[in-house]
Amino acid sequence: MGKRDDLIAKYADDLKNKCGMTPDMDLLTKVTIGCGPAIYNDDASTVAGSQPSELETVKDNFLIKKLGLADGPQLMDAIDSVIETYGKSERNKYRAVVYYMLTKHFGKESVYG
Repeated sequence: MGKRDDLIAKYADDLKNKCGMTPDMDLLTKVTIGCGPAIYNDDASTVAGSQPSELETVKDNFLIKKLGLADGPQLMDAIDSVIETYGKSERNKYRAVVYYMLTKHFGKESVYG
C-alpha cells in the first residue's frame, strides 16, 4: 500500500468513528485524488474549521468551482453542518473528509464519476 492508500484508510476511519457514517470507498478515493498533493502537506491537508477565511476558500474553490454550485447562504450552512458533524473540537479535520461529506450533502457524486 502506498502513502495515499494509508491516508484514504485514515479518512475512512474518521468518517466511521468521528462522523458516524459508512464511507463509499470509491467516492472517498476519488475525492482524495481530487485534493491533489495537498493531502501530503500537514497544513493544506486539514481544514481550519474556526477560520472564516479558510471556510470561504472551501466554499469558493470546492463548492462553487469544483462542484459547480451557485453561491448562497446554503453553502456556508452546509460547511457549518459538516464541521459540526466532524466535531468542532476535533483538531484535525481532514480536507478530503470535509470535501467528501460536502459532496454527499449536495448529492454531487457525479462530479467524480
